[in-house]
Amino acid sequence: MAKPTGFLEYTREGGAERPLPERIHDWQPIHLHLDTTRLHMQAARCMDCGIPFCHKGQLLNGMTSGCPLHNLIPEWNDLVYRGLWREAYERLSKTNNFPEFTGLVCPAPCEAACTLGITDPPVTIKNIEYAIIDKAFAEGWVIPDVPAQRTGKKVAVIGSGPAGLACADQLNRVGHNVTVFERADRIGGLLLYGIPNMKLDKALVRRRVDVLAAAGITFCANTEVGKDVTAVQLQQEFDAIVLCTGATRPRDTAVPGRDLHGIHFAVDFLHGNTQALLDIAEGDRLTVNGDRLAVNSQRVSISTAGKDVIVIGGGDTGTDCVATALRQGCRSLTQFEILPQPPLQRAADNPWPQWPRVYKLDYGQEEATAVFGADPRRFCVLTKRFVGDAQGNLQGVETVDVAWASNGDGRPHLQELPGTEKMWPTQLVLLAMGFLGPERELLTQLGVAQDERGNVGAGDGRFHTNVPGIFAAGDARRGQSLVVWAINEGRGAAQAVDRWLMGATDLPG
Repeated sequence: MAKPTGFLEYTREGGAERPLPERIHDWQPIHLHLDTTRLHMQAARCMDCGIPFCHKGQLLNGMTSGCPLHNLIPEWNDLVYRGLWREAYERLSKTNNFPEFTGLVCPAPCEAACTLGITDPPVTIKNIEYAIIDKAFAEGWVIPDVPAQRTGKKVAVIGSGPAGLACADQLNRVGHNVTVFERADRIGGLLLYGIPNMKLDKALVRRRVDVLAAAGITFCANTEVGKDVTAVQLQQEFDAIVLCTGATRPRDTAVPGRDLHGIHFAVDFLHGNTQALLDIAEGDRLTVNGDRLAVNSQRVSISTAGKDVIVIGGGDTGTDCVATALRQGCRSLTQFEILPQPPLQRAADNPWPQWPRVYKLDYGQEEATAVFGADPRRFCVLTKRFVGDAQGNLQGVETVDVAWASNGDGRPHLQELPGTEKMWPTQLVLLAMGFLGPERELLTQLGVAQDERGNVGAGDGRFHTNVPGIFAAGDARRGQSLVVWAINEGRGAAQAVDRWLMGATDLPG
């Protein structure tokens, strides 16, 4: 273990972030590194406990506990403490294809399951993970993994998000010829267009894609399978197909007035903003008060500049909308959540090692609080109707407060509270209420069955669909989930594909 008394000697110190007054005026990454000495101290807090829950990814009470990738966390914590950074990178890479992504955007269920967290703040696993991979790139240890020989088998991966990239990486390592198809103009899927640059620098995504391309993976952007390339063509040309298209059907609302101008899906808002930033100057520093952002404001399809903005829905997507709207220059900002405000401490029915359902400010809400003086979230709020002017433009949202109570069946039920109706002025609403599953057109072309939730029918630990040679992974198979689960899924699907093509596999799941 790192240091037997480390957890007694050192307090938790998370990774620093750029000052709020500075970072809300640009699109640059908000995260900063701890220095090496302090990282050693944080790694020393890992106890290498007898049963390390941190690397056992499982669902407890419907929430992820521990790392779904089964990262060997105590081992690389010990190596970092001893200054053996290259060995730490090699150990981390055994289980995680993309630590730079999980180290930045994963909510860290590993930390929620850390044994130290029973009595003290848990180990800063996520920050140490990112420090390891960042040092590995800086030192030149991350090199293309070119296979010694090719199998002659051809695999098509549809979708270049974390599941697709992980699947392609694994299959390429064992010698299959892998082609990744992406309908967007750039490779990266959710990593590129679903997460803002300040949370995940797009230069990191390009850097990893370049490594994968150098290893022999072929990438085809601006290519929508089912339209630019037919399903029949793909089945004729490739020995196996893996569907990693994500859960891209956003949840809508049937609230009266939904057809007014000014109501948009969050995913369209985030995609358009990032695309505009990349179109202007990839890798350049984009500031709020400069000509380049003025150009950006003209290019984005959905702009919050000078508007009263309402975000409906919480979660990571809602937070990203809040942070993006701030940087675009909104006049006011409110976020509706239909659920109650979580408690400050774990409730009795939410024990360790479950994910802690507690109140916290994520980066977007923290920034909004600094700008407007209060948390933008309003809890237990139900949208009743959208109100517009004679020209069909959105002017306001009518809401009512709700309470959650049980009718004796053990399940909470929503109840509207009379007299709490309120009208909120707004010219722009962003719908961030989650996703319903994959788009259906391609699945229909391929003849792939769907389950009762609308996901690709390859559940129960299987990745093979009802169609021979067609597999599925990631959000398309399991529904909307975390990046770390997507990587896990991509690795699992690669294992299944390799076994189906070759009769056996040495790939880890």
